[in-house]
Amino acid sequence: MRYTDHPGWSFPGQTYSRLSNTGDTELTFQVGDKVIYPNQGLGVVEGIETKTILGTTCGFYHLRMIANETTVFVPLDNVEGVGLRRAIADAEVDRLFMLLGDGKIDNHQNWKGRFKDNSDKMRTGSIYDVVDVLKNLTYLSRSKNLSFREKRMLDRARFLVVSEIAEVVSEPSELVEGKVDSALDRCLANKSRALARSKVAKATTRVPARRTAKAS
Repeated sequence: MRYTDHPGWSFPGQTYSRLSNTGDTELTFQVGDKVIYPNQGLGVVEGIETKTILGTTCGFYHLRMIANETTVFVPLDNVEGVGLRRAIADAEVDRLFMLLGDGKIDNHQNWKGRFKDNSDKMRTGSIYDVVDVLKNLTYLSRSKNLSFREKRMLDRARFLVVSEIAEVVSEPSELVEGKVDSALDRCLANKSRALARSKVAKATTRVPARRTAKAS
């Protein structure tokens, strides 16, 4: 059981909504909703509870994480800060697979810069950022051995992408994993073709320059 950080404002009691900065009531999550917790994956809202911590009373979403059956409490007033969100819609799944196979990969040579960028993306809660991390580290793993921390991040990114898609399309994780692998294979093939075209283009632009130099 763990609590996420909270700024500590008073919450009067259990409810299924929260107050915005303007005082208007905003519908958020209800008991039974399936939500995505950044870097942890799919969870279910088991309840909405009021707890007093260090003298401050706050409302919390009580989440049960599906992957490991752990419990997480998220302050109702800090949902956006934590990055808690609903799973993607069915219509977004096709877009995800297009992004998985598009061949657009960021390849930082500097380990520290690469690890920081990928870590920041994993914390946003966006499945699209996680897809970027999955592509980047998969591409890198084909050419070199990943460090322990990057290997763990790759496994986590893969799990998050597969588990969310499987939940949305109601398909077994094994089937979705195969589709993700196929999309990643297309991605690497597209990346290789793009690199080859770039080399040809550079070689083509250098040849006239050499001929001009000889003529002079």
